[in-house]
Amino acid sequence: MKKFDADAVCEKLLRKQAGRTSRRSLISRLGIALVAAPVFPLLPVSRAEAAKPDRSPEAKTAFARSAQTEDDTECTYWRYCAIDGALCSCCGGGIHTCPAGSEPSPVSWVGTCINPDNGKAYLIAYRDCCGKPMCNQCLCDNTDRETQLYTPQLNNDIIWCFGTQSMQYHCSTAVLVGGAE
Repeated sequence: MKKFDADAVCEKLLRKQAGRTSRRSLISRLGIALVAAPVFPLLPVSRAEAAKPDRSPEAKTAFARSAQTEDDTECTYWRYCAIDGALCSCCGGGIHTCPAGSEPSPVSWVGTCINPDNGKAYLIAYRDCCGKPMCNQCLCDNTDRETQLYTPQLNNDIIWCFGTQSMQYHCSTAVLVGGAE
C-alpha cells in the first residue's frame, strides 16, 4: 500500500492549474478580489437579530412611560408621542379625521410611537387640518424623539398646511401608518 503524499498531490494540482491559466489572468482575478472585498460589508444583509430595539422600562422615553390607550382627548394618548398643536379629537374631528369645514394637509411629519398595550412601535403620520381658526382645546406639545429642523419630516414645529386652500392652522391628527419594526 502506497503512502499518501500531500506535497505530491498539491504539486500536481498546481502544475495542472498553471498550465491552464496565465499570469495576467491570475493578477486580474487577484485585483478584482482586492477591490471587491471592502464592498462586502456594504451589501444589504438582514440584521434583524442585531437591531432588536430595547423596550425595557428604563430605555423608554418619559412619554412612553406615561402613555395610555383609553382617552384620545388627552396628550398622553400613545399615538400623540410627537404631536404639536390642538388635538382634532377635541375639536369636532377624530384621531385621524379633520373636523367639518377644515381640510387635511397633503403633507405630514412622522413619529414612531410605542403602544403600551403590546409594546410594539408604530409609524404615525401627523397631519394638520387647515382652513379654520385655531382650535384652542387640548393643546399638546410632545417632542418624543423630535429631530432638529434640518430634517423637517421629523419636526413638529412647522405649520404643515402646504398645498391646502388656506394656510390657517386648526388642529392636528395622528394617522397610524403601520408597524415600525
